[in-house]
Amino acid sequence: MVNTEIKKRDRIRRRVRSKISGTPDRPRLSVFKSSKHIYAQLIDDINAKTLAHASTLSPELKSETTDKKGMENARLVGKKIAEIAQQSNITTCVFDRSGYAYHGLVKELADGAREGGLKF
Repeated sequence: MVNTEIKKRDRIRRRVRSKISGTPDRPRLSVFKSSKHIYAQLIDDINAKTLAHASTLSPELKSETTDKKGMENARLVGKKIAEIAQQSNITTCVFDRSGYAYHGLVKELADGAREGGLKF
């Protein structure tokens, strides 16, 4: 059962990635969820570089996320990635949900990034 779900998400992820890619002006905001943490990266696919990253394991967020629930943590990660992007003069990006459904943690991360000033 679990193996089937992973394969399904991987098929969706590959289909989406064939249609979107990040550029230096408009990077791709990629999301990854594990069972305990959530990660976000701004990726320039043309130059194959990660421009910024944030997660619940980031030193700046680790102290803030210890006593909060998953949804609040995801929103904090979204705000942090937007803050880092603003420092790098990035205002727009392409959202890559990596095959995850757009609800729950993924939606909260996206909403936090929008609150922080990213447009997508």
